[in-house]
Amino acid sequence: MDKIFLVFQREYLSRVRKKSFIIMSLIGPLLTVALFAVPVFIAKMSDSGKTVVVADTGNLFAGKLPEAKDDIQFVATTPDLAQAKAEFKKSKHDALLYIPKQDLANPGGFQVFSRKGLGVSLERDINRAVSLQIENQRLTASGIDRATLDKLKADVSLETVSLSDDGEKSSSTGVSTGVAYACGFLIYIFIFMYGVQIMRGVMEEKTSRIVEVVISSVKPFQLMMGKVLGIAAVGFTQLALWVLLSVGISSVMARSVSPEKMVEDRVSRTTAMASGSTTATVSTDTPQEKAAKKDTNVAAKMTAALRAADLNVPLIVGCFLFYFLGGYLFYGALFGAIGAAVDNDTDTQQFMLPVTMPLVLTFVVSQAILTTNPNGSVAVWMSMIPLTSPIAMVMRLPFGGVPAWQLATSMVLLVLGFIFTTWLAGRIYRVGILMYGKKVNYRELSKWMFYKG
Repeated sequence: MDKIFLVFQREYLSRVRKKSFIIMSLIGPLLTVALFAVPVFIAKMSDSGKTVVVADTGNLFAGKLPEAKDDIQFVATTPDLAQAKAEFKKSKHDALLYIPKQDLANPGGFQVFSRKGLGVSLERDINRAVSLQIENQRLTASGIDRATLDKLKADVSLETVSLSDDGEKSSSTGVSTGVAYACGFLIYIFIFMYGVQIMRGVMEEKTSRIVEVVISSVKPFQLMMGKVLGIAAVGFTQLALWVLLSVGISSVMARSVSPEKMVEDRVSRTTAMASGSTTATVSTDTPQEKAAKKDTNVAAKMTAALRAADLNVPLIVGCFLFYFLGGYLFYGALFGAIGAAVDNDTDTQQFMLPVTMPLVLTFVVSQAILTTNPNGSVAVWMSMIPLTSPIAMVMRLPFGGVPAWQLATSMVLLVLGFIFTTWLAGRIYRVGILMYGKKVNYRELSKWMFYKG
């Protein structure tokens, strides 16, 4: 154990002292936020300010084009198609919509012209505007008022409640799905990131011949175990720093834009206005204030949704840490065995595919099955098998309803799977760590497992 600890200490300290580790630990939460926020921001920027000119030959809109929105506006042009095309080529508009004379019973013949490929969102907005206008025309012809029809529609808000042996608990499918994806994504990323570090670390020691000196005093199995545990501690340290920094950033932002603070500021402004004039009744909110109110309402709704979800936070956090560590140790041993078996990155591809495929498959299947039917047979079996349970089980837990025996069985199987893969990797490691310049295949690996000594 002393030798394992020495290897553990060396692996841990050599990595946490690197500038790359410190920088990633500090900016990791910001990069995570940017990963989700930037695509949305770019999408909004690319979809803003679209202008569509309408050549309404069939008089479908009767001179009343759809109202302009933030991302699209409609402008009338001459109903003559040839002239409309000529004017469109000279203008800077984004699209030209041509509407021929229509039979409301069987509408068709619509054309949209653009200089380049028409974006999906713009095409969808144009299609929606035309379809809505045809519906309005049909309603008018049938003697039905659109306003009356809209009043008949109902927007029902469902309150979901889970029934269990412990009693009734409120739940939220959206919140549970978000938490499930976050937990599964973190485990998926960390296993890949730090598993590859183990593989590359073993390969570097092997190719530089340092390992020949090291194993003169340390057994190959002890060296591999210390390396796996040391890099696991690095992963836990970085995860803890990310959590602490995320909580700190969220707390600072919550204080600066908290609903209470905004209400106090608004009350003070209203009081000042009232003292100067008793007739001011019109709201003077600036666009910035309106945007802040909107953001605050979104934050308040998210907070209320998290509280209403009534998640078993201690169970989720505890199981997340267990599967985070168990999944990493399970796959870390396999990555270490790959690093011992090969000499360069090119040879790793044939061995990495069968190791990483269960992880990728679980994450892909989670989007179609685990979050839509978390207690189905596929989800249950995937949360039991050690190859897939680190991601599958943590994605089932936020939805509730996981029996205690399934959770216990999954944990036991994962521990047994880690012990088996460590033994298996150790058999490969003790032979492959001193094997140079030889192309290794699966048949050769199977022989290494049964070498004596």
